[in-house]
Amino acid sequence: MGLDIEANKKLVEEVLEAYPKKAKKDREKHFQINTEEAQTCGTCALKSNIKSRPGVMTPRGCSYAGSKGVVWGPIKDMVHISHGPIGCGQYSWGTRRNYASGTLGIDNFTAMQITSDFQETDIVFGGDKKLEVIMREITEMFPLAKGISVQSECPVGLIGDDIEAVSKKMSKELEMPIVPVRCEGFRGVSQSLGHHIANDAIRDFVLGKAELAETGPYDVNIIGDYNIGGDAWASRILLEEMGLRVIAQWSGDGTLNELEIAHKAKLNLIHCHRSMNYMVEHMEKAYGIPWMEYNFFGPSKTYESLRAIAALFDETIQENCEKMIAKHKPAMDAIINKYKPRLENKKVLLMIGGLRSRHTIGAYEDLGMDIVASGYEFAHKDDYEKTFPMMKEGTIIMDDPTAYELEELAQKMNVDLVGSGVKEKYVYHKMGVPFRQMHSWDYSGPYHGFDGFKIFAKDMDMTVNSPVWNLIQKKETVQKEEASI
Repeated sequence: MGLDIEANKKLVEEVLEAYPKKAKKDREKHFQINTEEAQTCGTCALKSNIKSRPGVMTPRGCSYAGSKGVVWGPIKDMVHISHGPIGCGQYSWGTRRNYASGTLGIDNFTAMQITSDFQETDIVFGGDKKLEVIMREITEMFPLAKGISVQSECPVGLIGDDIEAVSKKMSKELEMPIVPVRCEGFRGVSQSLGHHIANDAIRDFVLGKAELAETGPYDVNIIGDYNIGGDAWASRILLEEMGLRVIAQWSGDGTLNELEIAHKAKLNLIHCHRSMNYMVEHMEKAYGIPWMEYNFFGPSKTYESLRAIAALFDETIQENCEKMIAKHKPAMDAIINKYKPRLENKKVLLMIGGLRSRHTIGAYEDLGMDIVASGYEFAHKDDYEKTFPMMKEGTIIMDDPTAYELEELAQKMNVDLVGSGVKEKYVYHKMGVPFRQMHSWDYSGPYHGFDGFKIFAKDMDMTVNSPVWNLIQKKETVQKEEASI
């Protein structure tokens, strides 16, 4: 059963009415109500991947965040230098919860923050010499580090420091890979360009630089899974139980060597299409490696994805896949039977990065929950074209929604749960609206695969049905009480 198309059109109009005429006209282009035509034809009329309107509170991040925070940061045996003032490095320190095996400071550097800590003199005279000193210090302090990446911040690009020349010089001196990444925050309109820049750096400096001793017909790569809360591990378990061999994880719990040998795989399995589609498309063109997008959120989508993956291999893998699904299905059915009666028909508003606003839909629907509005921070048109068929008719779909728009929609639609990022989290807590942090799982996880769904279902129930919400006075109640005084 769909949602009321005309009512939601009117609702969006009411929300946007608060803007000045020019701003309203601009923001109207970023909303679309899902219709049967959009579902069947993938008709996407809303604008995306364009500059946020000045003066509004956008949820977006910057190019540096897309490169260092998403793609490069989780590679555990490299040291990633935040090259510039201290703020960017501090803000990106450990916020993504990228789990990684190994010993911190020995062969795992994901939870460490290394910065060149630019001062005024560095802005005036340049930071090239300082960068050389830092690289030498890194090899002395961390002798087991396999490589270094230089993640440039805004001032580095503005003053014209030659990080490429420094990286090339020091790579020879230190005899290790040093990768310059031009991901200054002012580049592009969101963190999305940072993903692209990071992908290009992997392609140009790392991919194909090593060989795999033994290859087999079942070798695959996990691409675009950043192991948040252990997601990549939960996914890898299923692939290996099915009989496949994962030779590389990009980039959660990943290593430099895994980036270098990934070109030897027979299939690329991409989770976050928005952040790493550039690499799988390059590997398909350069090495002939096919790729497919998979979704391990919730049992329904996990079954579907596992069967689609197995269909690309022989009967042995296909038989293993069906045996595995049969083995895990009773446990998944039990989870649904336990939590669905408590969550059924609860209304959910989602606004996440560039993937999960569509990938998590199946998990919510497995629990009987209804997605009434969904949007992305930095999605492109092809992301929305994939989203419309997955949503019910009448669903509000939005691009780069402002803080004001989200708050108004949440209140006017009387949603039972908001799933978004840490910047939004505490606003909704104060509003008395249940909220889950869907960028890094609110200190929980994994949410992928069969192991992850058990945690996901429990977390949604714990959030929506917590008695604490009954102790918070909603805005309308406060207004009524003030009016009666």
